[in-house]
Amino acid sequence: MVFKKMLAAFGVGGPSVDTVLATPVVQPGGTLSGTVHIRGGERDTLIEYVSVGLVTRVEVEGHDSEYDTTVEFHRVHLTGSFTLAAGAQQALPFTVELPWETPVTRFYGTPLHGMTMGVRTELSVAKAVDKTDIDPVGVEPLPLQAAVMEAFTRLGFHFTRADLERGRISGVHQTLPFYQEIEFHPSQAYAGRMRQLELTFVTSPQGMDVILEFDKRGFMGSHDTFSRHHVSHADAGRTDWPAVVDGWIRAALDRHGSSHGGYGHGGGHGFHGGHGGHQSHGGHRGHGMGGVAAGAAAGFVGGMVAGEVAEEVFDMDMDFGSGDE
Repeated sequence: MVFKKMLAAFGVGGPSVDTVLATPVVQPGGTLSGTVHIRGGERDTLIEYVSVGLVTRVEVEGHDSEYDTTVEFHRVHLTGSFTLAAGAQQALPFTVELPWETPVTRFYGTPLHGMTMGVRTELSVAKAVDKTDIDPVGVEPLPLQAAVMEAFTRLGFHFTRADLERGRISGVHQTLPFYQEIEFHPSQAYAGRMRQLELTFVTSPQGMDVILEFDKRGFMGSHDTFSRHHVSHADAGRTDWPAVVDGWIRAALDRHGSSHGGYGHGGGHGFHGGHGGHQSHGGHRGHGMGGVAAGAAAGFVGGMVAGEVAEEVFDMDMDFGSGDE
């Protein structure tokens, strides 16, 4: 009997949990739905709670170190405490409203290289090992985000990778403790003026801030340049976005100046701080969203790889500090 109790403490013969997502692909601000299936073990078990949460990998930069960690940034409790009878089966349907700042992990059906996202189900077992289940979830961009991303490919920029960095962007209201950077190599037209461009969206129900960071390290007398622009969701399909984005880039580079020269070396990403003031896109009108998918797929496919999300991708020293309880 003592041996069986010891095994139970290590989760042997205990309950199991499996989550099936009805919406494995969602958008920021959208609804994620699914069902948590629970099966009782060899004996009655006191369950403290069942929860589902969104988890992703975030880069953390210290004074002299840089590392990745798994962060749970949104959690919903599905149950309180209850007793699960031996061998019993329960199904818990759920719906979760995603934060508007949820990072994008896919673009027109293809995973973005560098991004991982999952739904983590936790079944907390009293006096025993908790049970977990992690299922991959894809986040497609909103129409406004897709229009801006596609504009860069039309301008000849080449997607390289995307990642998340812990921190806050100066002058921008954030609800999450990290922000996404979507990285591009410059087009030929700008190859002599920057090493790299990083695109960040901070989205709300009304619209989004678009932050551009121009990495100009290696050019004589150069430094990183930032610009910030606020746009409305209503303008997604009625604006000539390549023209608008090209205007943003030219204005930022001309405003801060640049020197031609060879590329230097350096690693890491500077923290977003000291961004320029609010600027409007100016209401240009043009082709809208027609043909976006074809152009975007051609521009992004070279930098994408098939993504995978599993327990081994997300380490178990989870950071629960920012979840919604």
